[in-house]
Amino acid sequence: MIPRAFPPAPGWSPDGHRIKTELDYSRGPEKTWVYGGLRVRDGQQITMAASSRNSVFYQQFLQLVEDSNPTGEIWIVTDNLSSHNSLSTRTWLEDHPRIRHAFIPVGACWLNLQEGWWRIFRKTALAGRSFANPDDIAQATALATQQLNARARPWVWGRPAPPTRQLRRRYVYIQ
Repeated sequence: MIPRAFPPAPGWSPDGHRIKTELDYSRGPEKTWVYGGLRVRDGQQITMAASSRNSVFYQQFLQLVEDSNPTGEIWIVTDNLSSHNSLSTRTWLEDHPRIRHAFIPVGACWLNLQEGWWRIFRKTALAGRSFANPDDIAQATALATQQLNARARPWVWGRPAPPTRQLRRRYVYIQ
């Protein structure tokens, strides 16, 4: 390592560590949560912006999922957030027998196909943007969902097979 003979760049401390900006964190009415669901068989998505991440909003989201899937059994694959497994949610699920929960083990988010969709959704709707109020977030969420649904395809868990390599020439060695 060569000693530095010039001042550090902005964002770096004199001893060579990255300076972290302070996070503007708060729990108040300005915070907005986005709930999302992915129907794997055709790639259609459902999203909902909410002011809190509690059981009431989660049950509203489940009602949206149920309304958009009028027939058949519905499996919800989700993590172990307290609102997903609260008493009020379990009571609500008893009145909606078509909806079933499958909880992913703690520390195994890669089992959830939704995580890949969240990455695409965040890139489409939220990346590099700043929002003035919760209504802007809800509008960006709705617009991104509409655009992603326009080009939706069935989702497959896992990586696609690598393309086969085409050989340019074939040599035949004769002795």
